[in-house]
Amino acid sequence: MTITVIYGNEKQTVEIQGNMTIKEVMDTMDISSQTVVVKKNNEIVMEEEIAEDGDIIEVIRVIYGG
Repeated sequence: MTITVIYGNEKQTVEIQGNMTIKEVMDTMDISSQTVVVKKNNEIVMEEEIAEDGDIIEVIRVIYGG
């Protein structure tokens, strides 16, 4: 299966095998899941969501401050 992952200014096509969660995909790409929000096909989802063929996964960094 092929998915597209957008992280910052990077857009990458990724081949995945079988059922992988978005978190598992991010782990293989060394993207920390602790300070991000994930959108799958333009909808905010949990990282436990299963990635499917053709999905566009956008990983958005969350900035904390005060």
